[in-house]
Amino acid sequence: MAFQSSITVPTPRPCPPFTCKSLAARAAPPSSVSVSPQLVPSHSSYSPRAVAGYPTSLVVKSRRNVSFRCFASALTPELKSTLDKVVTSSKVVLFMKGTKDFPQCGFSHTVVQILNSLNVPFEYINILENEMVRQGLKEYSSWPTFPQLYIEGEFFGGCDITVESYKSGELQEILEKAMCS
Repeated sequence: MAFQSSITVPTPRPCPPFTCKSLAARAAPPSSVSVSPQLVPSHSSYSPRAVAGYPTSLVVKSRRNVSFRCFASALTPELKSTLDKVVTSSKVVLFMKGTKDFPQCGFSHTVVQILNSLNVPFEYINILENEMVRQGLKEYSSWPTFPQLYIEGEFFGGCDITVESYKSGELQEILEKAMCS
């Protein structure tokens, strides 16, 4: 049975509107431009034309791309509390893309195969089912990619760290201690 079905995750709340700040020195948008974070993802770079309300005259005069970033945190106190409970609910927890029976990325598949080869029981959470969890977990662990492996409530690492520690025998030792405690 999938562990994620028993997790109650807070419903994502939209970020409140914020004032965009230009990262380009000479092509700053007017301070009155307010943009919803859903329109301007933090990882993207948009031309001024892409932002609603941006003056056409500035678009014509400035051909530079202007980068915007949403400074709102995805890790709400409620989500942090939920993640604290989830990572400590089982000795081994894997946040992954897909399920352990059907991983949806090669890195998640690799970590699942390693854990299965060691006969380690683990719970998993499919981060593709909830964007709020996916984004919040990146802040929670200070790790930008998935999968993310937690052992005894502590972040262990992603795919590369798991593979390296498996090859060196360190992962087996850590998991044996975790299963015996």
